[in-house]
Amino acid sequence: MTIQVSPSAIANSQDKILTQSLLDRDSFLTKLLEEIEAKKSPYFTELRQKAVNTVRHSTIPTTREEEWRFTDLSALRQVNLHLETGYDAGSGQVDILPEAANSRLVFVNGDYAPELSAIAGLPDGVVVGNWTGLNDTQQGKLLGYLGQSEGALEVFTALNTAAVQDVAVILIPKDTIVETPIHLVFVAASDGGLVQPRCLVVAGSGSQVTLIEEFQNRKPEAVYFTNAVTEIFVEENAQVSHSRVEWDGENAFHVGKTAVTQARYSRYTCNAVNLGGKLSRHNLEILQAGEQTETTLNGLTVTAGEQVADTHSAIALNFPHGKTQQLQKNIIADQGHVIFNGKVFVPKLAQLTDAAQLNRNLLLSPKARVDTKPQLEITADNVKCAHGATVSQLEDDEIFYLQSRGIDADSARHLLVYAFAAEIINHIPVDSLREKLTNTVNRF
Repeated sequence: MTIQVSPSAIANSQDKILTQSLLDRDSFLTKLLEEIEAKKSPYFTELRQKAVNTVRHSTIPTTREEEWRFTDLSALRQVNLHLETGYDAGSGQVDILPEAANSRLVFVNGDYAPELSAIAGLPDGVVVGNWTGLNDTQQGKLLGYLGQSEGALEVFTALNTAAVQDVAVILIPKDTIVETPIHLVFVAASDGGLVQPRCLVVAGSGSQVTLIEEFQNRKPEAVYFTNAVTEIFVEENAQVSHSRVEWDGENAFHVGKTAVTQARYSRYTCNAVNLGGKLSRHNLEILQAGEQTETTLNGLTVTAGEQVADTHSAIALNFPHGKTQQLQKNIIADQGHVIFNGKVFVPKLAQLTDAAQLNRNLLLSPKARVDTKPQLEITADNVKCAHGATVSQLEDDEIFYLQSRGIDADSARHLLVYAFAAEIINHIPVDSLREKLTNTVNRF
């Protein structure tokens, strides 16, 4: 007999007795859950238990599922992972952005690193810190946001929630403008570990903030798995500029979720750059919770060797007068493989929506591969929507033209690759990070 249990029933179940057949749906997840449940946290008891129940009834996605058709996680299943907690002080050095020298929040292996963080000079009322450092009033307010984004029942999101013990927290009060960028640094200093950073951002109504979120590594050849979740709530008429850069090690696995909820009249921009990891995936999910929101998504993925990088985005426009612009660029060298699937949902209630989506891909070798699927689902009848995708290579006549101007072939090639990437890199609002990204791209 087949037992079927809906995700909502699992999440809300209070039953403590579950059949062994359900508990053992996926041995990989079961092993991780055993470690998670052995390390109890005094915080988030109810939230964690719901997530544990969800993971117990879930399996690691396979290529038989449409959402994971081109991203094979079988290599991840072969890694003997352990739940990473703690770190030694010498393993947590970070690359510092001068523009955010006094507004930096650092987590190493998912644990808060106060000796590497520096918070000073921010406007009154702005909270930048970790959960255990908050007072009872602040915790009480933020509990209404943590784990409440859409997509909480997705297996990797639930796995992160099941183990959450601390959270990077940013709370911007109403009508507060934060001029200084806030730098969030999540460092992986692990070998064989499951590292699960968690971040919660709440931008109060009328506020403005710039966030730089970086995933760095300190053991470039180590095998580890970063499973990150960032929840961002942009309240009415607030503005959030968010740049996310992933630099994981060459043998690492990375699955990241960015879940954004936008209230009416709010503006959210995401500049997502994916550079590292043996296999990486970024799930970017935007939920429009009020009319006249503006959403801008700029993405750049660069792969080489045999890297696999996957970007899945979903924008749910549920109210009128929404505006969204998305440009995803991919550079694929050697035997790299890039996947892009961007969905924009425009139901009948979302009249007068203006949505544009474009994916552009540059293949630098004959064995480079891209699978792209820009996707619009529209049932409203008074909208302006467009989408498209292009795949190209460096043109011989472009290289010849630059050579005719005295530029050698290799320099011409690098110049054309950078010109392709610059449209995204130039959106990064921090000079030092733009320079760092430019130097990285110029190596291709």
